[in-house]
This record gives sequence, C-alpha cells and structure tokens, in this order.
Amino acid sequence: MNPKKLQKLKKKVRHAPLSQRKTTYIERMTAYYHQFNDYPSIKILISNVLLADRMLAAGDLPQQLPLLQLPDDSQDQVYRKLNERYPAGDATGDRLWNELTDALPQLDHDLRSFRDYLENHYGMWAYTPAPFISDLATFVDDRAVLEVMAGNGYISKGLRDKHKTVFATDSQAWTVENETGRHPLTTIEPLAALDAWAKYQDQVGVVVMSWSPDGLPLDWELLQAIRQSGKDVDFVVLGEPHGATGSADFWDHADLLENKATRDLNRHYTQIDLIHDHVYLVK
Repeated sequence: MNPKKLQKLKKKVRHAPLSQRKTTYIERMTAYYHQFNDYPSIKILISNVLLADRMLAAGDLPQQLPLLQLPDDSQDQVYRKLNERYPAGDATGDRLWNELTDALPQLDHDLRSFRDYLENHYGMWAYTPAPFISDLATFVDDRAVLEVMAGNGYISKGLRDKHKTVFATDSQAWTVENETGRHPLTTIEPLAALDAWAKYQDQVGVVVMSWSPDGLPLDWELLQAIRQSGKDVDFVVLGEPHGATGSADFWDHADLLENKATRDLNRHYTQIDLIHDHVYLVK
C-alpha cells in the first residue's frame, strides 16, 4: 500500500459515520480485544475496560485506569504491522487494513463512552478505583466519615472494608431515573445531604461528596451549612469544576485547597476520559 493511498484511507476513516450499535458494550469490547490482539498499545486499553467490568460485576472496586484514548498513531501502527506481514497489493492485507481501520473510530467512541456504560450499568458516576480508596482511608485515619450523595455506595463500601466508621447517606431521588441507588453495595441511609449533615455533624471528622448532580444547588447548600456550623471537618469533594458536576455557586464560592493531602488523594484518582474530575479539599 503506497503512502498516498494510506493518507486517502485515513481521511476516509476519520470522517466515516459510526454505524448503529447492535451488540452490547462488553460484547463489542471483547470483540475488539481479539481483533486488535497484535497491537499492544491498543489492546491494553481494551483489557483495562474488560478487567474493570469483571471486578465491578463481582462486587469489587476496580483497578486504576489509564486515559481511555487511542494512541494518535493507531492507524500508523496498523499500517506498519500489515506492511511487515503482507506484500503490497496482497488481498488479505488490504482486507485486514479495511477491517481494522473501519473499527478504529468505533473503538475510539466506545473507549470514550466507558463512563456512560458505568453510569447506566452500575450507577457509578465517579470512577472509584481501589487504590484511591486506600489513599482516602489513609487520609481519614481514625476519624468517622459522612458520605452524602453516596449513590450505590462504592466509596462507603471501600472505606468500611478498611474498617472505617462511615455514615453512608443518599436521598435516593434518582432511583426512578437511572441505576444510582438501585444496587447498593453497602447499607445506605435514605437522607438528603443537608439532613445527613444535621444528623451526623457532631460525630464525624470528614465529609465526602462525590459527583454532586450537575446544575443543582445541593452542594452549595451543604457547603454553607458546614461553614455556618463552625465544625472542624475536612470536606472531600470529587468533581469537575464548572463542568460535569455540581452547581456554579458551589464552584464559585468553594475555597479549593492545594497541599500534600490533595496531591496524595489524587495519586490514583486520575483522568480516564474527557472529563477532568479531581479530588478537592474544600473550605
């Protein structure tokens, strides 16, 4: 295959519309795993997705993920590998080129959609890897924790498994709309964030809030209540400022600390897609 033909085919692949998805997400990822068996930098991304799914299906917290984004030279990798194996004009080489490069935009889309799969299938909004929970448990030390908006309780379960005292709460207002709260991994008390704070503020040293609903003032109301109480608590917030999570008022008025503790908490809470969520200590 000559370079001019390669460039022409690349342009065609970049602008090709995605076909209708007729198989389940994990079935597609499994098929990609075998299809890209000879391309380690691509296969490792697929392998990470499949492993995370298996761990979550077993009721375990998943591993840390890399950024789920295809390498920029993915098509070049395919081109080089096929050129090593097949002579120019070989029908098998051309067929494999077409199959693999046709699959690349589909695979890229599915990798970037892993969070959507987690939300829809597991009710997991903030990707919560086990190493992050270990870091959070170290930060908590011997203090009791209040988790608000706990959803299905991934963070609370992880901390309880490490023998931390956790009051896990959630309003459960979203159970009629999606999987959030429908499949709890641990016991969760049906309390809205403000009610949970009012009940447990005298018993806890850490408050955890993960992925407060986008555009709703619940996070800002809670922050004001914590400030007005004068309680000496650490407020740990997982989210994306002025992005996918929380209200504008919260991010406008939150004092985001940057110190060794926040750096430690973010060691294993890393970006997996185009959402730049982060772990913050908020005052």
